[in-house]
Amino acid sequence: MAGLTASEIETYRRDGLVAPSFRLDETRLERLGAAVERLVAANPDVPPEYLIGPHIPRPDDRDPSLYREFLDLCLDPEVLDLVESVIGPDVILWSSGVFCKPPGVGRAVPWHQDGQYWPLRPLATCSVWVAVDDSRPENGCMRYLPGSHAARRLYRHEHAGGGDLVLNRQVSPSEFDPACARDDVLRAGELSLHDVYLVHGSNPNRSGRRRAGYVMRYLPGTSFYDREMEVGQSSDIGVSDFAMRPIWLARGVDRTGRNDFRTGHPPCEGPRSSRASLPASAPLRC
Repeated sequence: MAGLTASEIETYRRDGLVAPSFRLDETRLERLGAAVERLVAANPDVPPEYLIGPHIPRPDDRDPSLYREFLDLCLDPEVLDLVESVIGPDVILWSSGVFCKPPGVGRAVPWHQDGQYWPLRPLATCSVWVAVDDSRPENGCMRYLPGSHAARRLYRHEHAGGGDLVLNRQVSPSEFDPACARDDVLRAGELSLHDVYLVHGSNPNRSGRRRAGYVMRYLPGTSFYDREMEVGQSSDIGVSDFAMRPIWLARGVDRTGRNDFRTGHPPCEGPRSSRASLPASAPLRC
């Protein structure tokens, strides 16, 4: 297994985020960039800052090859090796999304923790954030508070007002010191991994260059994706239907014995894994 180095794992444990010495090859990066362009063009009525579930096919999909580009990357062995380094050998793919900030008008993402509205128990996820474009402070790269994950708790959140934000909730300002923030600066093709409890956000894009990223989210096999759990919505510009979302056993086994790998997939083909058939159609924003 390639995966992260011992030093990179230590950084992830200490800071809650690591940008390893890994980069997509040029061919893969070009394919991902083209897939993002096609996705944005195919969804003109959806804000490009919050395109959820592009790895899931849709019933009205005019380009059925599009979701496969994203799903193939989610299930790529090299990506799974990186994830396995921090969550163990049992890996469940449960979400992905494109966050594309157009030049000059790209919305800000307020300080938040990813797991505030996720039906996962115990709460655990490693998110892999892939830079489709160079991601720098001037075009609104991700920012994070190193070590904010260490307490393994959800901080107090409150309503985030304003129509220029991607999310509608934010960590209460009294809970953290933004002076401690770091920029997650990445070149196109590079990636970072971050913990579910990490406090992070990003500034608006006021530059003349787009900032697009693709995030893939993985659950350890010791956690349960609870389809019956009542959760709210983290954004006013995107809707998540957690109950019907298909999930994949990407590697290893389901240690809980409770995770449902059938919902959202063809009912006649049995439990889904990275080696099984592809899922049935499902809405983009699910």
